[in-house]
Amino acid sequence: MSPTGPFDPNGNRVPRRASAGRNRSVATVLVAFVAFMVGLSFAAVPLYRMFCAATGYAGTPQRAASGSKAIFPQTVTVRFDANVAPGLPWSFQPVQPEFTLHVGENKLAFFRAANLSDETVTGSAVFNVSPDLMGQYFTKIQCFCFTEQTLKPGETVEMPVSFYIDPAVLGDRDAKTVRDMTLSYTFFKVQKPAAQPVAYLASGRASAPKTQHPG
Repeated sequence: MSPTGPFDPNGNRVPRRASAGRNRSVATVLVAFVAFMVGLSFAAVPLYRMFCAATGYAGTPQRAASGSKAIFPQTVTVRFDANVAPGLPWSFQPVQPEFTLHVGENKLAFFRAANLSDETVTGSAVFNVSPDLMGQYFTKIQCFCFTEQTLKPGETVEMPVSFYIDPAVLGDRDAKTVRDMTLSYTFFKVQKPAAQPVAYLASGRASAPKTQHPG
């Protein structure tokens, strides 16, 4: 009777115990690879955002600690677009629909948001600039979009954004001829974690729930 496998590349029979060990090693490598790819997929989102913020890619505006020190005669009209994602019971719109400003001129715009619900709601705004090539020159100093915003039931607030058009745009062969652009915001509801239940002692004092350990 001919011997049964498995065999190595030279045709020699491999002991089954060694073959099983090799299979376990391959399985371990595959599991580690899958875990690495899953971790990489989660890291891709913040890395992409960092890349966009650093380069202005996909119309992502830049940030600066202070305003521009030089103002030039060329002007740009900035239009404001405001949107609310489904599930957020707010109204949201620019106080002034557009500004015309000089390149390098520091400008302050306001957006008005109102909570139309009967409960406190937190929102977070995402933003972009169009056309995309202007993202690297639209520079924000302060913006409500840098932090989450929480509105009480029925509350209305006006939120500022301070910005300027970077004079470096005048050295860009394609962007320097752009005279109209749009700054767009979309507010999304922030899901807050549910509050942990609080146990009360006989004395009436609150006590944190005890951690259960397996017996």
